[in-house]
Amino acid sequence: MKNFRQYILLFLRGIAMGAVDLVPGVSAGTIALVTGIYAELIHCIKSFNMQAIRMLKADGLGATWQYINGSFLVAVVAGMLVSLFSLAGVMRFLLNTYPLQLWSFFTGLIIASVLYLLRQHPPKRPFEIGVFCIGLICAYAISIAPSMVMEDNYISVFFAGSIALCAMILPGISGSFILVLLGLYPLFIDALVNIQIDFLVIFAAGGVLGLMLFSRLLSWLLDHYKNAVIATMCGFLVGSLNVIWPWKLVTSSMLDHAGKTIVLSAENLSPQNFSVIVGQDPQTIFCIMALLVGFFLVLGVEFLGSRYQKKMR
Repeated sequence: MKNFRQYILLFLRGIAMGAVDLVPGVSAGTIALVTGIYAELIHCIKSFNMQAIRMLKADGLGATWQYINGSFLVAVVAGMLVSLFSLAGVMRFLLNTYPLQLWSFFTGLIIASVLYLLRQHPPKRPFEIGVFCIGLICAYAISIAPSMVMEDNYISVFFAGSIALCAMILPGISGSFILVLLGLYPLFIDALVNIQIDFLVIFAAGGVLGLMLFSRLLSWLLDHYKNAVIATMCGFLVGSLNVIWPWKLVTSSMLDHAGKTIVLSAENLSPQNFSVIVGQDPQTIFCIMALLVGFFLVLGVEFLGSRYQKKMR
């Protein structure tokens, strides 16, 4: 039985998880992993099963609440929700006002996340190196495929929610990054800021279904092929750098039904070529600084998490 202080700490971890999952680069699962609650979180998600329903009928709400570790889950999810809704406006402002610096910041987050995961679980066998390469190739292929850009209809939102929330619990792949790949990240941020109930409910419904199914598969894979799974995630993250690269020339775009521009394809440029071709200041120095901030932020979270785990032992 946890005390009040421990639940406050869980709430703060939830806030951190929600904050980073707005960022297309750091996973809420990574935060859960480095702060020592990942295994308990996966177990909670898995516990929503037929046995829980039978227990609710036979033994009542109290026994079922303990079975699903409800207090733990409420503390973490409450922190995530507070973070998501309070920081969404900030994220939209930064995307509109400082896009180059923001994407540079994301790049630093991704590089540091990959280094952290590879240091914790270095791929040693040829199979693990192979799945790393497969993950890299798949992410790069997805990033250059225009067909992955989705409209914001209800089917697309449900599908995106089921994938993004699954990615959220993976230590290494951000749910927001999945939304970037699908072209729905700005729409998701707008929905949080404007509290678009229909969008959020359908997104959450898809996410809950995806989590119920995927948590069981993920648990089995991590139990039997943990290093291979982590290696695949790292490859996916490295391949994602093609999407996150700040300096781009939009080569194809379209307007959705709301009049918003959706980028279908873009070409990566060097800062110098960006200045010449696009005619904008690449702000290289500020972008490098933002990258370093993102890089050391992840390393700082890792350091604090490792210190906390040592104190708890």
